[in-house]
Amino acid sequence: MRKIVFILGLISIIGCQKKITTTKVEEKQKEFVWEGANVYFLLTDRFNNGDVSNDINFKRKDDAAKLRGFKGGDIKGITKKIEEGYFTDLGINAIWMTPIVEQIHAGTDEGTGKSYGFHGYWTKDWTAIDPNFGTKEDVKELVETAHKNGIRILLDAVINHTGPVTDEDPVWPADWVRTTPNCEYSNYKNTISCTLVSNLPDIKTESNENVALPPQLIAKWKKEGRYEQEVQELDDFFARTKYPRAPRFYIIKWLTDYITEFGIDGYRVDTVKHTEENVWQEFRKECDYYFAKYKENNPEKVLDTNEFYLVGEVYNYGISSGTAFDFGDKKVNYFDKAFNSLINFEIKWNAKQQQPEEVFARYDSLLHTDLKNYGIFNYMSSHDDGMPFDKERKKSFKTAEMLLLTPGTSQVYYGDEIARELSVDGATGDANLRSFMNWGKLATDERTKAILKHWQKIGQFRANHPAIGAGKHQLISKKNGVVFSRVRKDDKVIVGINLEKGIKEINIASIFKKGDQLKEVYSNQNFVVENDVLKINSDSNIILLERD
Repeated sequence: MRKIVFILGLISIIGCQKKITTTKVEEKQKEFVWEGANVYFLLTDRFNNGDVSNDINFKRKDDAAKLRGFKGGDIKGITKKIEEGYFTDLGINAIWMTPIVEQIHAGTDEGTGKSYGFHGYWTKDWTAIDPNFGTKEDVKELVETAHKNGIRILLDAVINHTGPVTDEDPVWPADWVRTTPNCEYSNYKNTISCTLVSNLPDIKTESNENVALPPQLIAKWKKEGRYEQEVQELDDFFARTKYPRAPRFYIIKWLTDYITEFGIDGYRVDTVKHTEENVWQEFRKECDYYFAKYKENNPEKVLDTNEFYLVGEVYNYGISSGTAFDFGDKKVNYFDKAFNSLINFEIKWNAKQQQPEEVFARYDSLLHTDLKNYGIFNYMSSHDDGMPFDKERKKSFKTAEMLLLTPGTSQVYYGDEIARELSVDGATGDANLRSFMNWGKLATDERTKAILKHWQKIGQFRANHPAIGAGKHQLISKKNGVVFSRVRKDDKVIVGINLEKGIKEINIASIFKKGDQLKEVYSNQNFVVENDVLKINSDSNIILLERD
């Protein structure tokens, strides 16, 4: 673990506090629970360019519409930032990357100008890494580097569809995909047995019929000299599982290979509600099988006892729905024998329309009743949500507080922590949300640096205390701001936001006792408890209080 060295000068003690001297604090081995994780979500192509030699492949050109082509970000770039400590400094303990599998080779016009598969959701070959992102060796290095730094890796799984059809990317056989009708989204059937948009062939995930490999994959694998190996692995998979050679089981096999080969920790799953729910139960079963085998075969690489993590994107699911997503004519529980967590599309609205203490109390209540033993994945901005919490980036400090301090798993979208712009001149639609990470601004702009420091302080506090996301919430006071506690087992903290600057009187009696040595992390002050009220003098309006 990294060691954090604090050199403390004399501390001005007010009222009931005594001065104490500390020269070094070593980070202890922390419990990790996905329900309280701090996840960083990035577009692989848009985060950091670690290898300029792989920026152009397959005759791809720089002729796409604004922000709809490859920009050079890659796996090596992510690894470099892990090594530099960027994620650790931000309190990140898991990284979710957009799909890294090989994308369609050509560009296509999706109604917003020419686009390429830079985002990773236009699959051509599930068994290969797209060279624009890197190599299998790069993935192995990424996972190993992340794990050495206490960071888990989530890849992104797409089972619902292939990439669009182009002259270089022919449509898959008719027993694999449907190309009509387009989804209408008004009931269960016309949300799953259809194509999401035109020219995005839909995998026939309902089929149990044996199908042969697509001829374009056979030709590709033979050209690459790995046809026999891929076929043998498929034969072994189907012999073990006794599944029919139906389209979904091929893809499940290909996706679980990333567990076996690299030891990834989980998947974020795309377009969940557009596929029959039994598919995700089958996917869960195979992920668990291969994760257990990986741990058995690689005991020295095991980080903890957590199971393989699956978080699903059920578009428009919100915490208010509990365990049931309502299609209008049918309700489906996607948690059942499938997902640990679902992305919560509701939090941004709650944070806009309700006071913090109302949001915190409600989420705590639901997570300990209707959603007990399950999780939610909170976010304030993302790659395809055109109505983020703070599109103009005027509330970056509040965004950090509401995202990182609300019960549940937090998902930091790349650049949230440095106010990366979400409205770009010349871009249309979701391209606005996908600009390249603004590293240059971080190096030169003082406000950007201040925003990052705020996110780092709260993020590290969250990472050090699973109680923040996964503990029990209790309001202490809402006078002159909001003060509350979070408790999970022996992990106990007190947090205050929207407080007055200067002297703050915090009632700590419900959590801490006389003689406890405490640290207020945000202002880096240390105290010894003498009575029920702690006086803290700082120039910030937030406190993060822990037992030292």
